[in-house]
Amino acid sequence: MTAVEFSTAKYQVRVELGSPPMSVGTYRKKAIFCDGHSLDDPGAQYLLVAVTPTESAWPTLVVEQRYESHQVFYPGVLVAPEAHTLFIGAGTRLLAYSLAGTPCRLWEEQTAVGFFCWRLHEGIVLMSPELELAAWSAGGEKLWSTFVEPPWHYTVEHEQVTLDVMGNISSFPLAAGPQRAP
Repeated sequence: MTAVEFSTAKYQVRVELGSPPMSVGTYRKKAIFCDGHSLDDPGAQYLLVAVTPTESAWPTLVVEQRYESHQVFYPGVLVAPEAHTLFIGAGTRLLAYSLAGTPCRLWEEQTAVGFFCWRLHEGIVLMSPELELAAWSAGGEKLWSTFVEPPWHYTVEHEQVTLDVMGNISSFPLAAGPQRAP
């Protein structure tokens, strides 16, 4: 088992990989909202994300899932504390949760091949899997998505995205995304 904890001003987040921790039963009993995905797949990797508000002694949200793991794809967790939103990516599953009041799942999506990472830029969450670049508001509303193919990378500067896909460079506003042909 591997565990890591990180904190924001409003939340403490515990992430555990490998096998269910001994404390998972207590976490489930104490949490306000528990969400489980593919837990009966013993061949897949295990992930636990437990979120505890700073004023609480126990997690109010517990998310468990099993996911297909590859050597280049690792789970990622992002907390947008001002919007009280949690984003999780593992394997090809993407999840978002509201942490405000009573925690709840906002949405579940899938991505092709595998998830790389989340990044928060100017109140917008960018998600990078193998074949896509996508954006959500910090509150979890999907803003845009675009297909990419490796090798690719992006930078954000002054609310402008510069996207390099196999040497083809484009630039577009962070909030609006790439323009589609009519």
